[in-house]
Amino acid sequence: TSSLTAAGLSRRRYVAGGQCKSTAKLEGKVVIITGANTGIGKETARDLARRGKVIVACRDIAKAEAAASEIRAETGNQQVIVKKLDLADTKSIREFAEKFLAEEKELHILINNAGVMLCPYSKTADGFEMHLGVNHLGHFLLTFLLLERLKQSAPARIVNVSSLAHHGGRIRFHDLHGEKSYNRGLAYCHSKLANVLFTRELARRLQGKCHRRAEFTANALHPGSVHSELVRHSFVMMWLWKIFSFFLKTPWEGAQTSVYCAVAEELDSVTGQYFSDCQPAYVSPRGRDDETAKKLWSVSCELLGIQWD
Repeated sequence: TSSLTAAGLSRRRYVAGGQCKSTAKLEGKVVIITGANTGIGKETARDLARRGKVIVACRDIAKAEAAASEIRAETGNQQVIVKKLDLADTKSIREFAEKFLAEEKELHILINNAGVMLCPYSKTADGFEMHLGVNHLGHFLLTFLLLERLKQSAPARIVNVSSLAHHGGRIRFHDLHGEKSYNRGLAYCHSKLANVLFTRELARRLQGKCHRRAEFTANALHPGSVHSELVRHSFVMMWLWKIFSFFLKTPWEGAQTSVYCAVAEELDSVTGQYFSDCQPAYVSPRGRDDETAKKLWSVSCELLGIQWD
């Protein structure tokens, strides 16, 4: 039995993956985390609240307040603030950004963490397919609205939570909103590929704008297969998640790469990269396609009615 236990423990350690070792403090710094009321977002907020001021940006205020008060009690940091943000509604995104910019003079880290997965076919308030609308377009608009404040606060970091699922994605420009054909698993993969391409193009554009490379970075990551509420729309996935929970990361383990990308000193001047288990990871060929990245950028601007040069 002891060898079985040892095997179990080493498997568990393998599943757990990398850990963020950085002890960097974020005193006087401001972090926004979207979707931080549950799962890896909540664990990311818990870690960063031990370092600095955290704004928890969520759709469900009651759930967010419960998470924030738990984090405040545990970390002793009263600077864990809840703000309403519904990424499925551009009006809500604009209101959030407007209030934030009026109240906060600085923003050092933006973690685009919130996401939906395996939704039955539905559309956002603006008529975007739900996965694309929340996971990509919502965060694209949020980043656009907060960009100047991030630039003024440099050094600053943008962290986009993508997924290994980007390997199964493609950007279907002829049917972006899945009106011709829709598969909820693939729709999730497409949106996660969009996260990788957005990060790549954003990093490329920011490099030209800043005098020092280190001032401003944008990176994407795969958190790992995490035991979280993200699969709530699929009975089969919930069932599989329960059976194979031993092979899944805990939300704390899943948050490690997000924290790493947000604070690790060795990433000060690293931008446009993709990480998993706190180290650089392989990006699919589609995720490295600069032409698609540029086209997705301009189509996203068109859909959102913004000019972002």
